[in-house]
Amino acid sequence: MRREKKIPLDLLPLDLHDSFNGQRSVKEMKLSRKQLYWISQVTGWLFFIGINLFIISSFEEVIWQRVLVWIFLGFLGIVFTHIIRGVIRKKNWLNLPLKNTIPRILASSIIAGIIIYSLIFVASYLAGTFRQEEYNFARLLAGIINTSILILLWCLIYYVVHYMENYKKKEIESLIWEAAVKDYELKTLKSQLNPHFMFNAMNSIRALIEEDPESAKVAITKLSNILRYSLQMERMERVPLEDEIETVKNYLDLERIRFEDRLKYKLDIDRVTNKIEIPPMMIQTLVENGIKHGVAKRTEGGEIQLKSKLLTTSNGPKLKIEIRNSGHFSEEQLKSSNGFGVSNTKHRLNLLFGDDAHFSITNENGDTVLAEIEIPTVSGSNNFS
Repeated sequence: MRREKKIPLDLLPLDLHDSFNGQRSVKEMKLSRKQLYWISQVTGWLFFIGINLFIISSFEEVIWQRVLVWIFLGFLGIVFTHIIRGVIRKKNWLNLPLKNTIPRILASSIIAGIIIYSLIFVASYLAGTFRQEEYNFARLLAGIINTSILILLWCLIYYVVHYMENYKKKEIESLIWEAAVKDYELKTLKSQLNPHFMFNAMNSIRALIEEDPESAKVAITKLSNILRYSLQMERMERVPLEDEIETVKNYLDLERIRFEDRLKYKLDIDRVTNKIEIPPMMIQTLVENGIKHGVAKRTEGGEIQLKSKLLTTSNGPKLKIEIRNSGHFSEEQLKSSNGFGVSNTKHRLNLLFGDDAHFSITNENGDTVLAEIEIPTVSGSNNFS
């Protein structure tokens, strides 16, 4: 049996005002459901009575006593189906397996059918509409079966309505759960970025403090800009590309102080792409990887190239980002690597864009690593977590 997912309360915080409104909405919803139930009951049985009287009137004259008997039938139908509803709710039959539910509903329908038909039989006799010559065992049995089928049909409608409601409820709960998990994972991934980045940045500054204090001061200024950006991005799911590029430039300038002439970089950013929103710190993480696993391992150093452009695809416009760094990587090493730069990027893109995003990393020309990202363009203001 599939277990229901429960959403942790800390993932879906609510203030007191929202909680009060939520409770009030639930009460109002219950009230409207109760009213809808009774309206459906009365309307349904009146419709049933009206249809039967209309059909009977096509063959014979309908006297007022017979109308009273049919109204009495409708009243009994409402009473007994309401009793069955109470039993279903009290005994929790809605959550029973189908093999256990069917016998209970059949037995309830037959019992209700026998009682209702017996009472109608008595009412017909008292009202004077009883015709003894028309009644025999077969006719009595047919009357009980028809009444039982009528109650069974009501039970079927009741179960179908509740099945649809429960299905929609579970579907909504599932969507809320998935959204909460997605939000939690994104926050976790972003929190992973900060220690990873800070560790490397502080190492760069530490190496400069004694050797070149002035350069260290410049590095601290660059780092403060990056820190300001990283604090702001904690509240954001996406940021404009130009803000991310500014942070990447600060990071590269900071690293150039450490690597000196061993590090060169080139930025080729299409102005059209400046306002397109992307996941924060994503490019910075890949650039950092390029330096750590490529440029830093080469005696002669290397170069970082960053390019952005707008693509026109059958699925709409997409932002393409290309990050090249000097170096070479092994496919096997990439698969067994514990570093989360590449896996983090893939995971975040999948959480935010699903199959609409694309990420790849390949060796290019034997001495260059190319990382490519394609994401759908997102217009409008930033989304806050």
